[in-house]
Amino acid sequence: MPDAIPAATLVLLRDAPGGPPEIPMVGRGKHLAFAASRMVFPGGRVDDDDHVLARRSDLLVEGPAIDPEDLACRITAIRETIEEIGLAPGIAGIRDASMIGDIRRALHGGEPLSLLLERHWLRIDPHGIHPFARWRPDHEIVRRFDTRFYLAEAPLIGQATADGVESSHLVWNTADGHLATAHLIFPTIRNLEWIARARNFDEAVQQARCCPIETVTPWIEQRDGASWLCIPEGLGYPVTTQLLANADRASDPSMPSSTRKPG
Repeated sequence: MPDAIPAATLVLLRDAPGGPPEIPMVGRGKHLAFAASRMVFPGGRVDDDDHVLARRSDLLVEGPAIDPEDLACRITAIRETIEEIGLAPGIAGIRDASMIGDIRRALHGGEPLSLLLERHWLRIDPHGIHPFARWRPDHEIVRRFDTRFYLAEAPLIGQATADGVESSHLVWNTADGHLATAHLIFPTIRNLEWIARARNFDEAVQQARCCPIETVTPWIEQRDGASWLCIPEGLGYPVTTQLLANADRASDPSMPSSTRKPG
């Protein structure tokens, strides 16, 4: 089995008066190899410039030390969010929506984020990007990712829109609202259930700080003649099992699935 591809995903939370926070999710294009037509958080694979930026102290806001791999993934999550939905969390110095639009177009044109930060006199602020989960499946799928999940507060500048290439449309909804209406894969469902317990952004961050972050690798167990897809207990997930027959794993059904329980 090929190595998992390092990736990062960002869950933006927008507090709403009198109700739970809202989250933007995008519909993946039907033509894509992984998770086609599913609703997902903005995110993608780590690229070389993300690691370059993680070593550029002149382009980073000072603060507590962050592990280099974690830092590169936080930068990935920021960059992918700009590319996919046109919001720029974790960028210090953004002045208006037109600047975000310029950066988004340049990223789509292949320019590295490090160069764009220099051009616009901006810096990455990774300290408002909060880790809360990491998932790495071991079953055969078209592409297998080692994905770190992060939380951030939705920025006030800019309007979220789908890019029209990787994502066909964008929907703001609460975690429970997405769970009730969206076409979702197994990890997305579990992470939305995790987020749904929080009444606002600050509570979600506090929840993340209280729960251990361990790499989640789902496994299959046979129970009373049925196959169940399972994840570990004790990581803050309110639901840790689902009938395999009902689980969308974005996989090729002709491929075998792992039945090995970790540990």
